[in-house]
Amino acid sequence: MKLKQISVFLENRKGRLWKALNILSVAKINIRALSIADTSEFGILRIIVPEPEKAKSILEESNFVVKVNDVIAVSILDEPGGLDSVLEALNKLDINVEYLYAFVEKKGKNAIVVIRTEDIDAGITALENGGVTVLKSEEVYSL
Repeated sequence: MKLKQISVFLENRKGRLWKALNILSVAKINIRALSIADTSEFGILRIIVPEPEKAKSILEESNFVVKVNDVIAVSILDEPGGLDSVLEALNKLDINVEYLYAFVEKKGKNAIVVIRTEDIDAGITALENGGVTVLKSEEVYSL
């Protein structure tokens, strides 16, 4: 139920984002989801790819600082309030959400939300007990 996420630390300068994504493109690694957060000095590119260890390796070979984290992916209805039940299930058990990002599924009426909690296992349990559809990594990689 855990999904591997690649976090790439990028200096906030021209061409660094393109370079990281170009490396993945040349290696034929498809990006299923991405998020980027930045400050004036650096950014963190978070990506979900079908081959996280391969992506980590090739990015590190090009001198990028890369970390692999566990995250949770859930499927929700793509409608107003769709995220409410997810956050309610975590809130009921006092589980902190560090960050989240979402993308829309191409073939259905659902959105996929990627969530990083302080305690991944507790987060998965809370979501499942709350009736939330927690996705397996293979399901996300094949979207």
